[in-house]
Amino acid sequence: MMEKRSVKEEIISLLPGFNCGICDYARCDEFAGALIRGYAKLEDCRFLYQEIFTENLEKLQRLLKEEKIIPEEKVIVGLLDDYEADFLLKPFPGESSCREILYPFTNEKLNVGDVIRYRPLGCPITHFAKIIDENHGLITVHIVGPCHRLDKDFEFKEIGICLVSGFEGIIDGRLPSVGETVRFIPHHCMMQKVHSGVIVQLEGERALIEGIDLKVWAPPIKLER
Repeated sequence: MMEKRSVKEEIISLLPGFNCGICDYARCDEFAGALIRGYAKLEDCRFLYQEIFTENLEKLQRLLKEEKIIPEEKVIVGLLDDYEADFLLKPFPGESSCREILYPFTNEKLNVGDVIRYRPLGCPITHFAKIIDENHGLITVHIVGPCHRLDKDFEFKEIGICLVSGFEGIIDGRLPSVGETVRFIPHHCMMQKVHSGVIVQLEGERALIEGIDLKVWAPPIKLER
């Protein structure tokens, strides 16, 4: 009776077997051991991503997930509509919220440091925000409410509806490519609603997303309650 192969032997059988050393390990069996211990990633083997090894790569990915060597991807789902998002967008270090870039439909003079109350076009929630930058009619803000502002006496400018033209922040999740249309949840969004937009700038995990829309054309993923 044939003995069942070990996980390492199964991995070795699926690797290209060239012993080329490009992955920084002299032989494929050493690379297999490094994969199991978490010292290496499948991406370190360039040959696996050639078309002739596509089936082997898929088998390796399934095997490593089954063995809990590759963790299952975290699924990010909006609370309001159960749509799946590609990532959360978190604030830059030391900042209170993601940066929102707004186009205000007002003739009122707005200055850096002003606190404003507005409603984003397409959003039912009124926001309070502090202006941190102004550039040719566009203002960049940090969200400061409404939750902790409702019971306090403070000054603000009422500016009505604003168009949200962009978000800036840190990506927590799958890293996209510049020019890619993405679905994301701003970390500070009270409704935890999935937004969509286009990546126009990416530096590591720091992203600028423009073309913002609250209409997300994708089938919702319904989770069991």
